[in-house]
Amino acid sequence: MRFQNLPPHVAACAETTPIAAGHAVVAVVIEWRGKIALLKRSGSRDHDRGLWHCITGYLEPGASPKQQALEELLEETGLHAAHLLDLRAGPKLVINDDNADPWLVHTFTALTSRRRLEIDWEHDSYRWTAPEKVKRFGNRVSWLDHVLHATGFLPGADTEIESSAS
Repeated sequence: MRFQNLPPHVAACAETTPIAAGHAVVAVVIEWRGKIALLKRSGSRDHDRGLWHCITGYLEPGASPKQQALEELLEETGLHAAHLLDLRAGPKLVINDDNADPWLVHTFTALTSRRRLEIDWEHDSYRWTAPEKVKRFGNRVSWLDHVLHATGFLPGADTEIESSAS
């Protein structure tokens, strides 16, 4: 998923914003010992190539957001549910892509006991970083700060966040 430079109203109430079929995703921030994992998108990807990212994936038909988050963690990092100390659902965001089409983003924080990640072909590398140092990664996807704000890792982004009862 590619998002443009985000407008001031990045987050909106999911119940009132029409979302097209297939425009729902999960975004998972992995935390280990107070640091978060940033993953660099593979050069073989058709979008977000070479940009720092969190774990993302399309919400598959019939899957709950939590089920999809667990599936993406396993596929992209090798983390099994047994490796997680906690999986917390965060607020739902509505973010427009480059065509101004809205996407529903289910945010999560995955607290893990494992430092080593086994990344798949979607990423070239990963780095653990303190949340306050994320801004040093200048080549990150434009919407990452909003996900990090929604999950409590970055203070004060200019967004409205829906409170979620996932």
